[in-house]
Amino acid sequence: MTLNNRWVLPEGIEEVLPAQAIQLEGLRRRLIDTYTTWGYDLVMPPFVEYLESLLSGTGHDLDLQTFKITDQLTGRMMGIRADMTPQVARIEAHHLKQNTPTRLCYLGTVLHTRPQGFSASRSPLQIGAELYGHKGTQSDVEILCLMVETLKLTGVDTFYIDLGHAGIFRGLVQQAGLSTDQENQLFDVLQRKAKPELVELMNEWQIDKNMSAMLTSLPDLNGGVEVFDKAVKIFSKASKEVLNAIENLQTIAKQFTNRVKDISLHYDLSELRGYNYHTGVIFAAYAPGQGQSIAQGGRYDDIGKDFGVARPATGFSADLKTLVSLTGLNGKPVKGIFAPVSDDEALQNFIAELRAQGERVVVELPEQKGDSAAMECDRVIVKDGNNWKVK
Repeated sequence: MTLNNRWVLPEGIEEVLPAQAIQLEGLRRRLIDTYTTWGYDLVMPPFVEYLESLLSGTGHDLDLQTFKITDQLTGRMMGIRADMTPQVARIEAHHLKQNTPTRLCYLGTVLHTRPQGFSASRSPLQIGAELYGHKGTQSDVEILCLMVETLKLTGVDTFYIDLGHAGIFRGLVQQAGLSTDQENQLFDVLQRKAKPELVELMNEWQIDKNMSAMLTSLPDLNGGVEVFDKAVKIFSKASKEVLNAIENLQTIAKQFTNRVKDISLHYDLSELRGYNYHTGVIFAAYAPGQGQSIAQGGRYDDIGKDFGVARPATGFSADLKTLVSLTGLNGKPVKGIFAPVSDDEALQNFIAELRAQGERVVVELPEQKGDSAAMECDRVIVKDGNNWKVK
């Protein structure tokens, strides 16, 4: 590295300059205040933890995304968080230990070893909310509504929500009696929606006709509410677990549309995002022109099992930087009041009063370059007789 490129940041790591930083901070405050009005308490998990704790539960899927470092005090391996969800689960299970429903929210930087999509950041500003201790559809709907509120507060008005359910695929796998290796192969094929490969697997594994028809239909079961009419016919011989999952998804969709009228719902019964830890509904929000989801979440019951308390849980998360970029990270400098150089006690008191009122006051420095306009000030403090005033 030479003197000419020491300022270059690693790929996917970015800095936020003053005008944009104040925009992000303003949004952060509004979002946390909004979550508070919904009954969610703010938590601040640590940026690093011992690796075995950080990768417990849902964290196993994050192994490749987690930077590993050595603790110089103990010699143990630590990880820099790549997702705050497992940390919040640990806090809820290990420290709070409540019997009542617990609502928690968070916002902080996470670090990824690799970007999760084209031109994506490796240092997202993750914001999210989790609801523990309730297994009913009402808590899933509440989280969905809060996700919508989050997107709208950040200025994202045009988006749709994609809904799926982990129980459908899991139930079909159990009913078909597939091995773990077969389940993994099937999972991979469905993620790519490669239907010809899916048919080949059914023939290779000699899956019976009815079971094969149900599994090969999954990639086609996506679209509007009509998906459920198709599913009822296709899964007429499915197990009770599969039918319950479809009913659960329908109930959540109905309750959500009764509360939120202006958001389109899209259904994908082969959606398997986060399958390894999701146990129920899976959802994600998509905006036009964006290949990756802009917010995502779902139900992951028993998430705190590795920490000693297995409780129902549902939640969502998003990258605040991504949300703001959709509406333009174009914050404008905050205009202030320019104060002259003076040790006058009355002036100092006047400046203190203005700052107490929330005004931005920039004091001139002796022999400085730049006037009030150069210092982004649209007003100045002047002396009027024996008093100071803003002009």
